[in-house]
Amino acid sequence: MRLLVVEDEKKVASFIQKGLTEEGYAVDVAHDGQTGLEMAGDGIHDLIVLDIQLPKMDGLEVLRELRRRK
Repeated sequence: MRLLVVEDEKKVASFIQKGLTEEGYAVDVAHDGQTGLEMAGDGIHDLIVLDIQLPKMDGLEVLRELRRRK
């Protein structure tokens, strides 16, 4: 299973990534909403862990755009 973590706080993102990787998941990380949206648009992720307060584009905007595209 491949996961995408969209989290702007690098320490938090690293902590989440490490824990999920140790559980056997493949984890990609984006540190802002725009990058997260681009990565999510690839369609290769089974699950997205999405922060709400993100730079460039907040998490709710990312979610709305992903829903609009599908």
